[in-house]
Amino acid sequence: MNCIIKKNILSEGKTKKIYTTNNSLEVLIHHKDCITALNGLKKNFLQDKGVLNNEITTLIFNFLNSCGIKTHFIRKINNREQLCHKVDMIPLEFVIRNIVAGSMSKRLGIKEGINLYNPIFEIFYKNDKLKDPLINDHHAVFLKILSYEELNTIYGITLKINHIIKKYFSDKNIILVDFKIEFGKNHKNEILLSDEISPDTCRFWDKKTMKKLDKDSFRMGLKEEVFDIYMEILKRLNVS
Repeated sequence: MNCIIKKNILSEGKTKKIYTTNNSLEVLIHHKDCITALNGLKKNFLQDKGVLNNEITTLIFNFLNSCGIKTHFIRKINNREQLCHKVDMIPLEFVIRNIVAGSMSKRLGIKEGINLYNPIFEIFYKNDKLKDPLINDHHAVFLKILSYEELNTIYGITLKINHIIKKYFSDKNIILVDFKIEFGKNHKNEILLSDEISPDTCRFWDKKTMKKLDKDSFRMGLKEEVFDIYMEILKRLNVS
């Protein structure tokens, strides 16, 4: 295995830092001990939260890679860092909803917890100044972010991911309510699943008790419970 040398910081977001390496086609992603909500308006330090998200994302991305989903993930380097293919991130967040919850419930005045007959897709434009507005396909094409063909490709990948991980989590007594994913393009212009999948980016409910097992606990002001909730997700994922 080639020696990986961390070099310069490439970018820094709310919860991660990205570093260049001695391979121009690879980067190191460092998970920070930060937790945020409401587009960064609410944020706090949470000891070792980055360690948990790094491990959770590693387990999920390894599983998705094994299922034939192309991702940017290569391997975990240490308890906080992953080696990943370098991609140009697409400035869109793709949300897929299986159950009514969160902003969809508030926006449409629909009671939380209603099962959707078919998954509902939403796109959010990643722009801090505009507070990540909800947009549609035509907006994304007008903004020259993606073509209609690329959007259809991403919807196909997302639908497959949803099908795979719904069962993956269900087998561990977790309901996948909804989740947010992001994509990037590598040097070959291939679209790869990127960023992370964790309790930061998903809504998880316990299958038996319906207890929330994700960042909603932080949104509701229960910071002291967040670490234990994330640890519970990790424990379940580690059970074969």
